[in-house]
Amino acid sequence: MSQTMRAISSPRLGGPEVLTEIQAERPEPGPTEILVRVHAAGVNPADWKIREHGPFGRETTPPILGFDVSGTVEAVGLGVTLYEVGDEVFGMPLFPHQAGAYAEYVAAPARHFVRKPAGIDHVQAAALPLASLTAYQALIETARLTAGQRVLIHAAAGGVGHLAVQIAKAHGAYVIGTARAGKHDFLRGLGADELIDYTAVDFTEAVRDVDVVLDPIGGEYGSRSLKVLRRGGTLVSISSPDEDALRTEAAALGVRAGFTLVEPDQVGMRTVATLVEEGKLRAEIDSVFALSDAAKAHEYGERGRTRGKIVLRVG
Repeated sequence: MSQTMRAISSPRLGGPEVLTEIQAERPEPGPTEILVRVHAAGVNPADWKIREHGPFGRETTPPILGFDVSGTVEAVGLGVTLYEVGDEVFGMPLFPHQAGAYAEYVAAPARHFVRKPAGIDHVQAAALPLASLTAYQALIETARLTAGQRVLIHAAAGGVGHLAVQIAKAHGAYVIGTARAGKHDFLRGLGADELIDYTAVDFTEAVRDVDVVLDPIGGEYGSRSLKVLRRGGTLVSISSPDEDALRTEAAALGVRAGFTLVEPDQVGMRTVATLVEEGKLRAEIDSVFALSDAAKAHEYGERGRTRGKIVLRVG
């Protein structure tokens, strides 16, 4: 006899009001999969974009949002040797396909998870996977950021941005961030070397000779950011998939530009966990909502004024 679980479904496209608490069938782990009892789920801009416009990968049935998971292994499927029942794990399973993290249980490949660092709780862990992997893959793997280079991080106090600041500093970079003035002290505390209040200053006039730009904003920010790169520099966009025009413009200036989409990555997640354990990376928790208040979490996040991450407390 199948068991059920609480979950938040988005049965149709629309605003936060479409999110509905349901009783869904509890998944079972298949071969090489684990069943995770979810303690906390991260909330990301990808969640409300999918809620409004539809999934960009396979969705669950019924449609359940959420990618970031932190919880406890409840059961293991055939062939799993990495984890045992009771192990605490976190990860971003299945992305860009729906993991269904806004629920009491998630079943996904064992190797899409890593062990949760003992020094942080599930709320802090759930805030990390998608945003920290995005920053790590964009800066370290795509842009190949190295010690001594100058990196400009837009929206530096946001979910991806504040983690990117720390990852760049951990790799020895000189970090410049754009953020409202009220968030500058927070970012200095994370290690930012130079900060620009984008509401008062045009960043293209305030900074030059940058090796790497990380752009989570998109739109005209991409084209403007090309102007601050030194020859041979790299712009990595995580917001604008339509990149042909930007690449052409970049090539004319002697720089690189492109879009990258985060992927599940156990090696990257282990690096994130190690940085956490070494005290070099932490997620700033802006707010925590109950699972049943997922709609309120989306309403709050879509205002675009968060400092760090929003998390749903599930179990």
